[in-house]
Amino acid sequence: MAGEETPKAPQTPKPVKRGSFFQRLYVGNGALDVIGNRRKFYVFFSVLVLVCIASIVFRGFNFGIDFSGGTKVQLDADGARGTITTEQVTQVYTDTLGEAPESVQSVGVGDSASIQIRTETLNPNEIARLKSALTSQLQPEGAISDSAVSGTWGGEVTSQALWALLVFLVLVTIFLALYFELRMAVAALITLFHDVIVTAGIYSLVGFEVTPATAIGLLTILGFSLYDTVVVFDKVKENTRGLLGLTRRTYGEAANLAVNQTLMRSINTALIALLPVVGLFVVGAILLGVGTLQDLALVQIAGMLAGVVSSIGLATPLLVDFTMRNPKFQAQAKRVYARRANIAARAAGAAGAADGGKGEAFDDESLASELRRERALSAAGGVPARNPSAAEQRRRQGQPHGKRPSGKRKH
Repeated sequence: MAGEETPKAPQTPKPVKRGSFFQRLYVGNGALDVIGNRRKFYVFFSVLVLVCIASIVFRGFNFGIDFSGGTKVQLDADGARGTITTEQVTQVYTDTLGEAPESVQSVGVGDSASIQIRTETLNPNEIARLKSALTSQLQPEGAISDSAVSGTWGGEVTSQALWALLVFLVLVTIFLALYFELRMAVAALITLFHDVIVTAGIYSLVGFEVTPATAIGLLTILGFSLYDTVVVFDKVKENTRGLLGLTRRTYGEAANLAVNQTLMRSINTALIALLPVVGLFVVGAILLGVGTLQDLALVQIAGMLAGVVSSIGLATPLLVDFTMRNPKFQAQAKRVYARRANIAARAAGAAGAADGGKGEAFDDESLASELRRERALSAAGGVPARNPSAAEQRRRQGQPHGKRPSGKRKH
């Protein structure tokens, strides 16, 4: 039945692992048992998502001025006494109005550099006092401008981003269902929702300011998350082609092999993608002090890391559990375990027989026969039938390898 539990493998001797852990990890021949430990991954991701949701509900977000509205004051970074720093502007603002501003950041470089103050809404008297203090103490070149920022602009950007996210999810679902299978599409979407919730939860936990740049950056990480998941699923599809007619490995084992085969590619892709984002954060946010670049880089760093981990530890295990609900794959898993138990029993019986050499030879011969059958079924399931080569025809006719028929008829 569809609700049956996945049959457990019989206790068989573990194969000897060749090479170090990192060597097997690089080669991709099964260094990590992701599918076998999927319950632990489920617990980890569940706790992480619950913590993020709790933080979003109870702690909320630190919305920037673009969402809440306020006042923006801008002045040149060049002054009569030298270059004006953000620390100097913050100090003047605090001394004049008695509280710190929401944010003070440097915008632009060179002659076009300026300093931008964002704070909650100020009345005309407070704006006049602030301008007078900045002019007398810092003496910036040019006039000091001020403008009121409405919170509706940030709301409009967020609304459009949510609509774009909805359209994106619908198109991705259709593509994955057509190119792969419906269960792969469901597993990929669950993983995608995990990445979005975790990224939003990190912003809520740490208290990063949420700006329109954050909403835009959140959309950019969705493609990266799905890209990594699709790469793994494509390898799973390749490894499980014609699997129902084979008895060498179960669906979970074939999927685990696919995860290991694509693991180094996922790690290398993540590192290459993170390098420019980290550079954007270091140069744009730390060195230049551009707040927009900081918001964009932070959401991408958090989203990329969440996407890589979830595509390995969440997407494929979910796919395996969805697939093993199918009675056909449950029956195939039973045949795999029965075959292994049969081979182990014959090997044990042959080892205890008096003519151990013959018994061992018999077991090796039967195992070789099983492997030949596996290769034949695999080729039939994945490669179109073709005419046998001349060497194959001579082998089937019992002729020695490397010799061709003489053309003479025997009398």
